Amino acid sequence: MSVFTIKSSIEDMLPHRYPFLLVDRILEASPPDSLIAVKNVTKNEPVFQGHFPGHPIYPGVYIIEGMAQASVLLGVLVLQKKTDFLLVQIDNARFKKQVIPGDTLQYEIRFVKKKSSFFWFSGTVKVDSQIVASADFSAYMS
Repeated sequence: MSVFTIKSSIEDMLPHRYPFLLVDRILEASPPDSLIAVKNVTKNEPVFQGHFPGHPIYPGVYIIEGMAQASVLLGVLVLQKKTDFLLVQIDNARFKKQVIPGDTLQYEIRFVKKKSSFFWFSGTVKVDSQIVASADFSAYMS
């Protein structure tokens, strides 16, 4: 069994790959309680070719997916092994501000609870210390 640390590669911990790997690095991890990770949103993101040309806005579903991926990183650090997590439920999703190219998303993930193979997390996403989105969600460890 591998032991994962904050210095492990994100690609060692997540099954996602470009262009759907939505976490660039971990800034801080305090397993099992919390994790802070970032994603730099660049004008070269493939999604901006169609969302929306001339007025690019980073999609809310990508923001939620980024929170979910950051949560998996926290789950892997807690379990100390790579495993797949499947998103089961999203609650209380709120989007407060548009995200545009040049923004750096800061995912702040908090572990809520674990029951059997189910994990619950709460996430907030900030740009320049302002909340742009938040959600509560659960995932199943397969």
